[in-house]
Amino acid sequence: MRSTGPQKTVGRLSCGNLLLRCALGRSGIRSRKCEGDGATPRGTFRLEGAYWRRDVLARPRTALPLRITKPQDGWCDAANDRNYNCPITHPYPASAEHLWRRDRLYDVVVVIDYNRRPRRRASGSAIFMHVASDGLKPTEGCVALKRSDLLKVLARVGRRTRITII
Repeated sequence: MRSTGPQKTVGRLSCGNLLLRCALGRSGIRSRKCEGDGATPRGTFRLEGAYWRRDVLARPRTALPLRITKPQDGWCDAANDRNYNCPITHPYPASAEHLWRRDRLYDVVVVIDYNRRPRRRASGSAIFMHVASDGLKPTEGCVALKRSDLLKVLARVGRRTRITII
């Protein structure tokens, strides 16, 4: 996956013979990512698994581990919390994203293993591949695709798949 320029918020994701447009972070791609900077991290990462909302779409085809999203599911983005950059259950006492969203952007979420093992405080959290907003608007640091494109990618990836962001 690559951006169309150094500070661009739209990129191209290639997966086999697919070449798809994707949204990137509002600050483009950066090698030195920090929590809240709006950048998509540069590097090569595993795809850990995916979440999906069973109430809005059928089970996606994929070889990745797949989990049903529940209304209380979240992801901690509080840099000083012991569960930083880990899944949590709401209500949660520290800052944490909700994986069950009304805007439908997280109807399908692929967890990218950025800053997962080891976790570095304030180096960025909740880096996902998810459904893009209309017009491929920039993300907060994630990679986002049209829902139909994300489902095509999911059907082609597995536990050994790596995403390279350049």
